[in-house]
Amino acid sequence: MKKRQRIVILAVIAWVAFGVVAGLAIVSLTAEESDVVTVAVALPATYSQEAQAGEGLFKANCQACHGPNASGTKLGPPLIHDIYNPGHHSDEAFYLAAATGVRAHHWPYGDMPAQPQVTREEVGLIIRFVRELQEANGIVRKAY
Repeated sequence: MKKRQRIVILAVIAWVAFGVVAGLAIVSLTAEESDVVTVAVALPATYSQEAQAGEGLFKANCQACHGPNASGTKLGPPLIHDIYNPGHHSDEAFYLAAATGVRAHHWPYGDMPAQPQVTREEVGLIIRFVRELQEANGIVRKAY
């Protein structure tokens, strides 16, 4: 085989390999984007006083990632989802998440950093808000 033919064949192989790698990258990105979950959230007719206070704290500290009314965004999962029912993620899990952060384990969003600016008492009010939203959306305690 002539040197020129070998160069052409190697160039074609390199081009095909590049195309395969680029195609896999596109498929990977599409898969990650399709894993993003947002939900429609039904609001309760009324909130308790604690949940009303928690709503403001949620908006200030959680909404940027978890979305309005905990509906999820590209940055964080919806908390109005059965995976967060009190039988699977207790209130203590939420306290711990705010205090120490969370390693990603259910979703493709990445790790959640600790939220040291939020006190334990404030986290309790946020939890009350989220739990009342969950109840309004049929999310109740289930044993796991």
